[in-house]
Amino acid sequence: MNYAISVLCIVLFVSVLEVAVAKPNSASFIECLHYRTSPENPITDAIFTPDNTTTFFSSYVSYTKNKRYYNPNQNLLAIVVAEHVSHVQATVVCAKTKGIQLRTRSGGHDLEGLSYISSVPFVILDMHNLRSITVDVTRKKAWVQAGATLGELYVKIKDANRTLAFPAGVCPTVGAGGHISGGGYGNLMRKYGITVDHVVDALLVDVNGKLLNRATMGEDLFWAIRGGGGASFGVILSWKINLVEVPKIMTVFRVNKTLEQGGTDVLYKWQLVSTKFPEDLFMRAWPQVVNGTKNGEKTIAVVFYAQFFGRADKLMALLNKRLPELGLTREDCHEMSWFETTLFWADYPEGTPPTVLLERPTNPGFFKSKSDYVKKPIPKEGFEKLWKKMFEFKHTVWMQMNAYGGLMDRIPSNATAFPHRKGNMFKVQYSTTWLDASETETSLSLMKELYEVAEPYVSSNPREAFFNYRDIDIGSNPSGETSVDEAKIYGTKYFLGNLKRLMEVKAKYDPDNFFKNEQSIPPVRFM
Repeated sequence: MNYAISVLCIVLFVSVLEVAVAKPNSASFIECLHYRTSPENPITDAIFTPDNTTTFFSSYVSYTKNKRYYNPNQNLLAIVVAEHVSHVQATVVCAKTKGIQLRTRSGGHDLEGLSYISSVPFVILDMHNLRSITVDVTRKKAWVQAGATLGELYVKIKDANRTLAFPAGVCPTVGAGGHISGGGYGNLMRKYGITVDHVVDALLVDVNGKLLNRATMGEDLFWAIRGGGGASFGVILSWKINLVEVPKIMTVFRVNKTLEQGGTDVLYKWQLVSTKFPEDLFMRAWPQVVNGTKNGEKTIAVVFYAQFFGRADKLMALLNKRLPELGLTREDCHEMSWFETTLFWADYPEGTPPTVLLERPTNPGFFKSKSDYVKKPIPKEGFEKLWKKMFEFKHTVWMQMNAYGGLMDRIPSNATAFPHRKGNMFKVQYSTTWLDASETETSLSLMKELYEVAEPYVSSNPREAFFNYRDIDIGSNPSGETSVDEAKIYGTKYFLGNLKRLMEVKAKYDPDNFFKNEQSIPPVRFM
């Protein structure tokens, strides 16, 4: 039975006509929280409601990264900033019994704000205070709570051992909960794969408020939360991860090539060779609009970032043979420890103290991102069409291209819920930022146009997308309704052939679809 026919055999699905309930209120919800928590772990100071406008707004914006959603709407009844597992359990149970939607936020980097906005009555379960990290050097493992940031994890690993690492992202303020559950990646992926490839256990609070680990949740749910996003299945409390070995000395570089310096030609060659490099080398290409040499003139600078497991001389020999067009010099190369590379990739200057990665700056901004996967070389005329469209943006715009190959080609697409493996040359993130709300409509429109220009050169049927680069444009449901047909549109782009199994897991563990948002996985059981 093929996928299309099997849909006809659905015995469970949530329609747009979900059961109506009386409009919930915060008072009964808060009363429930107090009833379900103990004096030993009081929850009073963890609850923020609109009754205290100042503290409520401060709590909301502290982890709201996208200013498009900077003002909490009237549907937000309360924010629970959990400080103990019992707070998480109580919040889940009370929201469910009171008919209130739940949104879970760890780092606040959801690009469409779905972890902290809704058009129906809801509460935010904020995990940022649950940030404990323990590193076991002997076993090369670590436990990291969902509210910990990647920067905090990297510092903790560095303090324990200088030749261990974790293959996660380069943005230090991203929360571990959402980053890992969505299949977060970084510059170690060609050597070691991505975050979910190194998760060996997890703690999760399910729809009934029960605390589960890998053994008690079962392998199907454990599979789903590794790349399928945790928010559709429960609340991730913490991850147990394998750490990977890195050499004492690694080499990084950053080289710019403008259009006038042959940037397009170098980029074209980069895409032909970057997936075939030894897996010890990861190289990112980052085209962006910059000021030209003349006043008022704009150009494209393709910024090439690289990280290599080894010394500069070996990297130089490799690139001078495989990509001589880059013109790499010894002065471009910097040898340093793995931990120091995390500062380099976060654009901190040399000598910056490690403690900077422990900071949690708010720094919200207006932004929009989209994603693509590229499976065949983009012709030079394709790049030129993209440059032409990028010049129309009034503010910052860029395309970030991350090379695949290496271990990513050898991990099966169904090993975890994250499916984007063999066959991809590179992943693209398009992003733009702007300064004022009045520019939002124009900026969003230009991003859609840039995405349309790229369409002939990227994956198709479906046009694949990366779940952690959340994009509401590719399909969505209303906040309080779930159409399986609509979910299949965005779900197929995010999860490809893994969507069917994800829907079956959802039906088994959350059949009433409590954990939902505009792009969640619906519960569907197939015959």
